[in-house]
Amino acid sequence: MLTETKTPASRIGQYWQIIKQSLNGEEQNYTTGSIDRAIVLLSIPMILEMAMESLFAIVDIFFVSKIGSEAIATVGITESVLTLVYSLAIGLSSAATAMVARRVGEGDREAASRAGAQVILIGLVLSLFIAIPGYFFAEQILAVMAHDQSVSSTGHQFTRLLLTCNLPILLLWMLNGIFRGAGDAATAMRALWIANAVNIILCPIFIFGWGPIPAMGVLGSGIATTIGRSSGVIYQLWNLFKPGKIIQLRWSMMRPNWNVISTLIRIASGSAGQYLIASASWIFMVFILGQINKEVVAGYTIAIRIVIFCLLPSWGMANAAATLVGQNLGAGQPDRAERSALRAGFFNMFFLGGIALLCLFGADSLVGIFTQTPQVMKSAVMALQIIAGGYVFYGWGMILTQAINGAGDTLTPTLLNFIFFWLIEIPLAWLLALQLNWNEAGVYWTIIIAESGMALAAFFVFKRGKWKTTKV
Repeated sequence: MLTETKTPASRIGQYWQIIKQSLNGEEQNYTTGSIDRAIVLLSIPMILEMAMESLFAIVDIFFVSKIGSEAIATVGITESVLTLVYSLAIGLSSAATAMVARRVGEGDREAASRAGAQVILIGLVLSLFIAIPGYFFAEQILAVMAHDQSVSSTGHQFTRLLLTCNLPILLLWMLNGIFRGAGDAATAMRALWIANAVNIILCPIFIFGWGPIPAMGVLGSGIATTIGRSSGVIYQLWNLFKPGKIIQLRWSMMRPNWNVISTLIRIASGSAGQYLIASASWIFMVFILGQINKEVVAGYTIAIRIVIFCLLPSWGMANAAATLVGQNLGAGQPDRAERSALRAGFFNMFFLGGIALLCLFGADSLVGIFTQTPQVMKSAVMALQIIAGGYVFYGWGMILTQAINGAGDTLTPTLLNFIFFWLIEIPLAWLLALQLNWNEAGVYWTIIIAESGMALAAFFVFKRGKWKTTKV
């Protein structure tokens, strides 16, 4: 009996077919068949989605860097505060992914849709609690965070706008969590494409002025970002209410369902707690750097934007692992769920290893795109090279932590975040940077120590396997 031998052309055709299926968003069953194929189908649009999310940061800082150090520092400090908003959004997004994935794995699409509707209600209420203090205390927030008062005097309008108009930030993350849980990663990806396209077009127009539109400086960046994210949210909502999707919302589902809301909040509280802990740590890092000078803050801001651009695609693969874990647990296949996460971690390790080499040897060129100011550039290059040293560890840590979240066990990663970010990173950064006079280098070395340690702890916890018994 003859066996068919695949030619290179046929293999390329097969790979291209998988890529097309992934980008087209064709409905798939991720609880059977090849695990590697499932990872590829989910990861491609999720990686592109996260790349688009990171592009927001890169585009904004590229144009804002043309204004000056005060503008860069304003964006950096505001972003550090906004990470609290992102933390809540990501927490609810993780809860939506876990619950929707589990219901889809069980074959109950109606329950998955009801969960998605309740996520929107929670987001609307949460937005109000952020917007009101954000509007009234924006200038005070900047004044506390920056030693140089020129930052708060020139940038408070930008901070006020983004904190007040936080709903598009929340919904863009949360609604994409619904799509990811359903395995519809392509729609989530397209929402970010639309949001970024609008932002890229509007950013230079509002920052530098064009025709009847006056130059608004750093405030213009905030306006462009808000309009861009809002455009993506409109596309998301249109797809959620459109017939024929895995998740199909109806207006009748928008009434509060307290059982579903309580479950979502329980899961989200742990997930949001992880990111709130990490975000508070980041804010403290910026606070320490702000005690040195604004050029150091500006350099760190540029470096972190580049780091985020490198890491967010890996979060796409981590989100794919969370979806696979949730759906396979729902289908009663915990061993397949574990194998899916480990394979994703293996792929991510190699990807981030390559990115680490790029950052280590190309830091000057990457930073040079955004600034030529010597002190700012020195700080940014140092940050990029030191932090990149832990990318291989981050690759595993991101995947396994998100996989545990995808199982609905958000408490364990929260404890890991608390230990490594608050009990280790914050005190160590204060000691090295300000007490031992390592300055910004002390902060950068602390980041790699804490992140790598947490990755090793996450691997140990994952292999113990208690997450497999989590009820959602």
